[in-house]
Amino acid sequence: MVVLFDTNIILDHLLRREPHSNFADSLIERCLYGDINGYIAAHSIPNIFYIMRKLHSSQKRKDMIRNLCGFLTIVGIDQRKIFDSLDNENFDDIEDFLQAECALEINADYIVSRDFEGGFENSAIPVVSPKKLLEIINK
Repeated sequence: MVVLFDTNIILDHLLRREPHSNFADSLIERCLYGDINGYIAAHSIPNIFYIMRKLHSSQKRKDMIRNLCGFLTIVGIDQRKIFDSLDNENFDDIEDFLQAECALEINADYIVSRDFEGGFENSAIPVVSPKKLLEIINK
């Protein structure tokens, strides 16, 4: 199963955000065991680094991201994706559009996000909550 992790799921895991971290941790564990081929969009990495700045030193954040990228594959963004995000009228949120484009590039089965009822309504790739993805995997 190929899954693109939205930024919020990674932050739930890294920052131990309750009550969401348990689901995020379980999905990360599934990547480590090979049940999920996990991906992260390149633009998520500087966002994660920035958001964690008040809680962790620069070196700690770098180490956490380096570890994360040891088992999640990074999917790039480029000029075409940026311009497509600016021109697309079906997505109000550029970041969500870029996530969806990265998921398309890797032929993802799912995007896992807690924003599954909002910004991804026009995604060609199904967007599911962490809980729903775990239910799918466990079937």
